[in-house]
Amino acid sequence: DDEEEEDGEEEEDEEEEEEPTLKYSRLEGSAAQIFSKDTASAIAVCEKYIIVGSHNGMIFVLSPEGRLLNRFRPHSATINDLSIDSTGEYVGSASMDGLVSIQSLVSTENHTFDMRRPMRCIALDPNYVKRNTRQFVSGGMAGSLVLSEKGWLGQKDVTLYSGEGPIWAAEWRGTLIAWASDAGVRIYDTATSHRITYISRSDNSPRADLFKCTLRWQDDRTLLIAWADVIKVASVREREAKRSVPGLPSTTELYVEVTAILQVDCMISGIASYGPKGDLLVLAYTTEEDYDDETAGDRDAQRRKSANRPELRIISRDGEELSSDAISLRNYARFQCRDYSLEPTPARDGFLVVSPEDIVVAETRDEADHIAWLIETQRYDEALKEIERTEEGAGRGFDVTDVGKKYLDHLVGLGRYDKAASECPRILGINAKLWENWVFLFAEKGKLDTIIPYVPTHDPTLSRLVYEMILAHFLRHDPEALLKTTRSWPIDIYDIGAVTVAIRNQIEREPKSGTLMRAISELYLRNRQPGKALPYFLKLRDPHAFVLVRDYNLFTDIQDQALQLIEFDEELRRDGREKEVLEATSPHGIAIDLLVDHTHSIPIPRVISQLQDHRKYLYMYLDALFDKDAHLAFDYSDLQVDLYAEFKPEKLMDFLRASNYYSLERAYQICEARDLVPEMVFLLGRMGDNKRALTLIIERLGDVQRAIDFAREQNDTDLWEDLLKYCETKPRFIRGLLENVGVDVDPIRLIRRIQNGLEIPGLKPALIKILQDFQLQISLMDGCKSILYGDCRNLALSLHSGQTGGFLWT
Repeated sequence: DDEEEEDGEEEEDEEEEEEPTLKYSRLEGSAAQIFSKDTASAIAVCEKYIIVGSHNGMIFVLSPEGRLLNRFRPHSATINDLSIDSTGEYVGSASMDGLVSIQSLVSTENHTFDMRRPMRCIALDPNYVKRNTRQFVSGGMAGSLVLSEKGWLGQKDVTLYSGEGPIWAAEWRGTLIAWASDAGVRIYDTATSHRITYISRSDNSPRADLFKCTLRWQDDRTLLIAWADVIKVASVREREAKRSVPGLPSTTELYVEVTAILQVDCMISGIASYGPKGDLLVLAYTTEEDYDDETAGDRDAQRRKSANRPELRIISRDGEELSSDAISLRNYARFQCRDYSLEPTPARDGFLVVSPEDIVVAETRDEADHIAWLIETQRYDEALKEIERTEEGAGRGFDVTDVGKKYLDHLVGLGRYDKAASECPRILGINAKLWENWVFLFAEKGKLDTIIPYVPTHDPTLSRLVYEMILAHFLRHDPEALLKTTRSWPIDIYDIGAVTVAIRNQIEREPKSGTLMRAISELYLRNRQPGKALPYFLKLRDPHAFVLVRDYNLFTDIQDQALQLIEFDEELRRDGREKEVLEATSPHGIAIDLLVDHTHSIPIPRVISQLQDHRKYLYMYLDALFDKDAHLAFDYSDLQVDLYAEFKPEKLMDFLRASNYYSLERAYQICEARDLVPEMVFLLGRMGDNKRALTLIIERLGDVQRAIDFAREQNDTDLWEDLLKYCETKPRFIRGLLENVGVDVDPIRLIRRIQNGLEIPGLKPALIKILQDFQLQISLMDGCKSILYGDCRNLALSLHSGQTGGFLWT
């Protein structure tokens, strides 16, 4: 909330403070030296020179930079007006001493004319140099505007107008001359030698001697008139002449139309055109009192008014004030409205504001000034954008890093750490030293979390201390961020050994922190130490532990972790996650597969010693070994018999048949304890105790076929006799024997043993089958006999033929 309030206040301040349109500087060079001894009373400007007239009658010629080029004194009193021709070679001056002087600026040529009354204005013909007539107009307290020119017999003066009081100002542009008298402003056309207009002064205007009239030609046909607090814009236009001579082509005449009249709240000391839109630049003079009594005759009372600093105001043609700047001129409170002047400077696209003791240069602000103002007003973000946009132009003179540092300091001062951090990449760039300084600053402020997302890991790479400090911060406050960072950061930018030690120590304090274990295992993997990462994978119950073992050949590392691997695998199988990583090749799981497939790296005795107290896992391991190779675990055959009998009796027989390494007696005891009769029969047979075995089959299993098969396998006559004897009183066994022992036992032998009166179910079909089998046997024997005789005959004939036949000898 506090930050939002600060942002709101900052935005309000930015809205209130507007960027000035103009920039200001004092004219350098010799101006200060001149004003230390004299005061300015008039000024004229061209592309080459700045001409200053003084109250002592001196004319100073300055360069546009203010360096004094020349000085001369054509007058003995105040110079009221100066005028320069269009080439900048001649300057004319009008003085209170009644003289008008025209001085060459490139030679010693000088012309002085005595008008015998104080002169207020002068205007040279713009083409003064080009024309032989050397015309100029002048006027003053005599009340006449005089056009002077060079004639055949000397200087020729023609009065253009008189009778309306002193001539206060005159301006010549092209063929048009404008002048101001007490009555108003008139314009004279030298091409037609006619006055073309009269523009009267406003009613109730203040005294003309106190508030001078300023005339300024905006262009060849537009005249700006500023007098007291009124501005008028007069446009010279053409129209068809009212008096035309019949029979001759129609002619045109000039007339003037006042296109704008503006009333302002100040007195005007100077006026000029400003900008492409034709706005007006006004030098405004104000005092602490109103001007209601300006027409009063008490001149001393008017002079005693305390003046404010003069202002430069930009006013649109509609009268709207666009900007206003107060100008700091020396001793401004002592001067009156008529003491100031405003003069355009074509060479510098600016304006000169002149007071008796000072000259200030006002220039249109460029992009560099705009950037400087943004920096000054602490709008650093905008300043940086402008510098980047104009880096090949105005922005070249600014140090992006220096401005950026100020911007960051400003944001930190406002407590806007998030914004400051987000701007660091743009401002600090690839300067590693600056990055380190700012990271440490954020750390001191307790805002390290804010800048961490922007800290670079390359271009530039910072010192290891910075990265280790960040990792230590995460280790204490945000383990999840630590894990994410260890996965994304290159490991060569910090001391991975020191970091892993720190994490390991933290794990000792927080042994159940899975995030820290994942982080340290990630670091071990990235540092090519998978063996050290494996224990943490197992503690985390991460299925990728098996991939880790397989891909990095970590079989020697898991020699003592067989139990943990199997237990973990069993958990995965219970949760249905056993196929997330690897596919098991045996029914006992991935862990058993790894142990069995790499017995060269994981010795069998070592595994069995770990599984000794976990018989189920021991069975699974030995069973997998047996499936792979029945001879791998021959030393543990007796143990296998016990484990098969306990966990998978159906597979015990296969083991007993395949292995020769177990103890028959011990195996028999185990089977007897668990009442595994088929296995007991097999073991008794292996031990040679066929009679006991047969007794078990008959008495416990009651399986005729198995008894027959057992007797057939042993191929023992006594065993058959025992079988026949046992079956004498058992009708079901008699029938079974009759049906299955036709080849191994003579059926007559069995039939003779049948007691009279013994009822044997199915006897008749059994006897029929015996007879049929016997008949089939006789038939087969006859057939075999016939085949044998036939083969013997063919072979005998072939032998005889071979022995008695002849052969060809070559």
